[in-house]
Amino acid sequence: MTPTHTFRTATVADASSIAALVESAYRGDASRAGWTTEADFLHGRRTDITEIEELLTGENGRFVLFERDGAIGASCYIERQGRVCYFGMFSVHPPLQGSGIGRQVIEEVERIAREEWACERIEMTVIDIRAELIAWYERRGYRRTGRTKPFPYGDERFGLPQRDDLRFEYLVKELHR
Repeated sequence: MTPTHTFRTATVADASSIAALVESAYRGDASRAGWTTEADFLHGRRTDITEIEELLTGENGRFVLFERDGAIGASCYIERQGRVCYFGMFSVHPPLQGSGIGRQVIEEVERIAREEWACERIEMTVIDIRAELIAWYERRGYRRTGRTKPFPYGDERFGLPQRDDLRFEYLVKELHR
């Protein structure tokens, strides 16, 4: 039987599941089962339930969940910022990475941004040493801007850096109706 999938907007009841998914996709040994790990250059946590709950109760944002056969396989946070949709905290369960779920989530986010929010573009930040991840986004139409912002060294909410050259680069994609 072919697995079925759905998209839905997360509720506060999903906060612990989202936090666990994000942690598993980015940090620790569990993240090494996928290709999006940051475990080699960031230790510590990526997020926690409190942060997820705060985002879930905000006015302009939401978590989009991808569920397959009732289990959360991916999530991301999107936020309407005027005519821009900010896209972040994108996480796919490590054993499912490489199966096409990420592409499906991106397509759903782009649909929401374009059709429901009337946004003109999507913007995100990616740690600029993540060449493979940036290339993945570029294959989906996102472009590097060259615009950067510093990594928040000293703020353990973002992890414990293992190198001193981390920074975020903005990637954008124009949305066409």
